[in-house]
Amino acid sequence: MQKILISVTNDLVTDQRVKKSCEALLKLNFEIILIGRLLPNSLPLKRDYKTIRMKILFKKSFLFYAEYNIRLFFKLLFLKKDILLSNDLDTLLPNYLISKLQSKKLVYDSHELFTEVIELTSRPKIRNFWLHIEKYIFPKLKNVYTVNLKIAKIYTEKYKVPVKIIRNIAPKLQNKNINTKFSQKIKGNKKMLILQGSGINVDRGAEEAVAMMQYVDNSILYIIGSGDVFDKLKALRTNYKLNDTVFIKDKITYNELLEYTKIADLGLSLDKNTSLNYEYSLPNKVFDYIQCQIPILTSNREIIANLVSKNNIGYVTDTHNPKKLAEIVNTIFANQEQYNIYKENLKIASKKYTWESEVEKLKEIYLNLK
Repeated sequence: MQKILISVTNDLVTDQRVKKSCEALLKLNFEIILIGRLLPNSLPLKRDYKTIRMKILFKKSFLFYAEYNIRLFFKLLFLKKDILLSNDLDTLLPNYLISKLQSKKLVYDSHELFTEVIELTSRPKIRNFWLHIEKYIFPKLKNVYTVNLKIAKIYTEKYKVPVKIIRNIAPKLQNKNINTKFSQKIKGNKKMLILQGSGINVDRGAEEAVAMMQYVDNSILYIIGSGDVFDKLKALRTNYKLNDTVFIKDKITYNELLEYTKIADLGLSLDKNTSLNYEYSLPNKVFDYIQCQIPILTSNREIIANLVSKNNIGYVTDTHNPKKLAEIVNTIFANQEQYNIYKENLKIASKKYTWESEVEKLKEIYLNLK
């Protein structure tokens, strides 16, 4: 049985892409060790494979990445393995070095255009550091995949390396039943909007989502997950006197999250066009919305807008003005005929876009590693 060491910089709990990949590889009879970090507020973790969560002294900035990569290097060095799987650029350097030192196969899963995230584009010196790592290692990689065709093309053209695609699609929803008591408790007779995710950061439209709730009729908004604007969102909620309208919850388990998503009436994805990473992103929350069969209101980012429009499962907007967003939401809820069309199309989309269809491509990659 071949052993795969899989590394990420998060605390493992909410990373559904990595979780789904681990479960798929487990079914292929690989032995899995998943390595991440342990945070003070990390939720308990129980998986069918071994996990290691390292306590890191530094919580953010360059010092965090330096400490994490050094510790990850030594962790990878002394653990038995046949294959190394690096998730995103912030784990690639130690994985690459170990693969060369010990002649092990290396797989790289790029979840996004890492050097185009807003946190780096606004800090050119740090961005250049990561770019140097990417430019040095990427052309040497043999087994690479990413989340959509656009990002794959960018990497292939830039580094002349074939990049395959494993979309970050949600698994089939096994239990589609809505807990009526839970629904009544959470939203009563009101409409419910939801914005979920582990990366609710600056320029992802969360601030505008809170502000628009001043003007949305008979509705509530749930924001669930984590991100660097959470404190700001809570302050905005207070300033706008929306404590009975906007509810902000820290990250919860995926199964718990789906209970909220299933009872929602509209799913939000409002990224701005402030970076290429946002422009070409296809957040996994979108596929959660599809599996839970709730219509989507999305900003006009290329990949997600195409998905929503092509399948006619929601509304694409060019605005982030809170009043105009509220008008759109009110119109969506008022136009029951169009809303029902979205719901019917979501039944089709929920069967079309499933992780189970992506697993076959993942198998092909791991059974033919170079």
